Amino acid sequence: MPTIEQPITARAQRKVRVGQVVSNRMTKTIVVRITRRVRHLKYNRVIHQRSTFKVHDEANSAAIGDWVKIMETRPLSKEKRWRLVEILKHASTAPPLPDGEVVQPKPKHRHDVRTEPTTPERALS
Repeated sequence: MPTIEQPITARAQRKVRVGQVVSNRMTKTIVVRITRRVRHLKYNRVIHQRSTFKVHDEANSAAIGDWVKIMETRPLSKEKRWRLVEILKHASTAPPLPDGEVVQPKPKHRHDVRTEPTTPERALS
């Protein structure tokens, strides 16, 4: 006669990935891009492959550019199968500026630096 009690099996480890947030415009949902390096089968070169995942963010705490750790979970919606575990690194770690302080952007080219204008009179003297 078979016994009713079944042995308790351990649940398999869930997949964990690290990626960068590329969108946070949805409520309680972020889009995370995972980049991985693989070797091309034919050309034997290392190439980068990207995947995007919709991730559940209960507190809406992740911002664009943040590096996050996500974990696989049961289906939460049509496309959401991942949840946010933790934010590893925020996009901007610079402290906020005091009110009223303006930072001048650095020139992109050396020709963009404005010096006092040269007039024909100054050039001749």
